[in-house]
Amino acid sequence: MNRVSPLPSMEVPRLTVERLSLVDWYAAGKDDGSAAGALSTLGALRYGHSAAQADRAPSRDPANPAAANDSTHPANPITDIAGHLLLDTAPQADVWRAPGPIEAGRSGQVRWWVQADWLFGTVDLEENAQSASLADISHSAYRDIFRSLDDSARPHLLRLWNYVPRINVDGGGLERYRQFNAGRQSAFLQAQRTAFEGAPAACALGTSAGPLSIRFLAGRKAPTAVENPRQVSAYRYPATYGPHAPTFSRAALADMGNDHLALLISGTASIVGHDTVHPGDVLAQTGETLRNLQAVIASAHARCSARFDIRQLDCVVFVRHPTDASRVRDALSHALGADSHTVRKAIFLQADICRSDLLVEIEAHAVAAGTVSS
Repeated sequence: MNRVSPLPSMEVPRLTVERLSLVDWYAAGKDDGSAAGALSTLGALRYGHSAAQADRAPSRDPANPAAANDSTHPANPITDIAGHLLLDTAPQADVWRAPGPIEAGRSGQVRWWVQADWLFGTVDLEENAQSASLADISHSAYRDIFRSLDDSARPHLLRLWNYVPRINVDGGGLERYRQFNAGRQSAFLQAQRTAFEGAPAACALGTSAGPLSIRFLAGRKAPTAVENPRQVSAYRYPATYGPHAPTFSRAALADMGNDHLALLISGTASIVGHDTVHPGDVLAQTGETLRNLQAVIASAHARCSARFDIRQLDCVVFVRHPTDASRVRDALSHALGADSHTVRKAIFLQADICRSDLLVEIEAHAVAAGTVSS
């Protein structure tokens, strides 16, 4: 176990997040924070290429302690059956950076990196025929996530990215997503963490194979949870969606330092109340998803002085069927403007979504000057 002592009270440096092409990011070279005021990489998520392609990407700097937290997103780029890209989008990364050196640690199965007030962590747990159930595996992953928060003295989860293999498959009488939810919620409760009001922002996407993979961002200050008045809070879903409700808020407002807030929007889809709407119609689902995103932004505005714009988000768009991707992109362009930041910088990936009748899901983030209302 690694334990990091809390820093004395001081002015908090600002955490930034930037969406960069891999070419630009790798070309930037070493960013170990050794120079005064230099930004070093706390953590990053790479999108739009396979793990094998990532292994062939130009190396960062092996002397950089942050190099290992450059994580490939498990969801697939949009390709046809022959593996050709259907959308002309270059691999990109969301890069989280702040001034100062990085310290690395490990808590059980979780690897983590801390910088100033923030932590970025990763855990990947393989399944095999002799392994425990997915509920037990997800419980184990989250148990060690909470250990990492204690060990690093960054106690508050801000955002989680969950990637669940075969998420919609029956796992022996209970869908695997519902098994994952059972393990996740039990770990929250066992650690005496809020599994209901105030839960962190999160998403859960399905991959065809591979480990249960979780990436997370945490900090010293608790986020402000944001809900959507058009939807039942996920942690209040009725038992028809499984014996244990999902453990996440629709979004979170996170302090980035120096009077800036990040709006971290969870995976958002075509759900009104607790029901899926427009089954089988990907364009109608896309429109409903945009209405839900706008509702979340409006709810965030009621909680803070920062102002966010649906046309100025960094979003990741997941489609269940690769052939739907161009239609969804056209729908977003029509609704938000082809030249909007949201559309120009959008990343499109293929993934299964937590409900088998959902065809598209959008997660997003944005940063703006402002503070949470008292």
